[in-house]
Amino acid sequence: MNKIELGEVQERFANIIWECEPIKSMELVEVCKKRLEWNKSTTFTVLRKLCEKGLFKNENGMVSSVMTKEEFAGVKSRQFIQEHFNGSLPAFLAAFVSDKAVSEKEADEIRKMIEEYRKSISK
Repeated sequence: MNKIELGEVQERFANIIWECEPIKSMELVEVCKKRLEWNKSTTFTVLRKLCEKGLFKNENGMVSSVMTKEEFAGVKSRQFIQEHFNGSLPAFLAAFVSDKAVSEKEADEIRKMIEEYRKSISK
């Protein structure tokens, strides 16, 4: 799994792209000028870095995502579990619920997710 690290500012910028995509690069410059008080070169520098990380692409002046916000969240979640729980989802869940009761609804949702996963791998 490729490790993707974003700082707070890069993540705010990524969220703008996900919210507005597809967006012309010059329109993105204007949005970032208003929301982040960035100039054109800052916008293009950060965009280039996020393109290099595989999150976005800028083709013919049109910026769009390579990885959706949900896919990014999944990658970050798996990275967190790998780094802090040796990749063990059960260890993560045990730590997560150790000081918090899981409601019946949450437990049912987790059971349903596991059942759906089992069905998908048995095909």
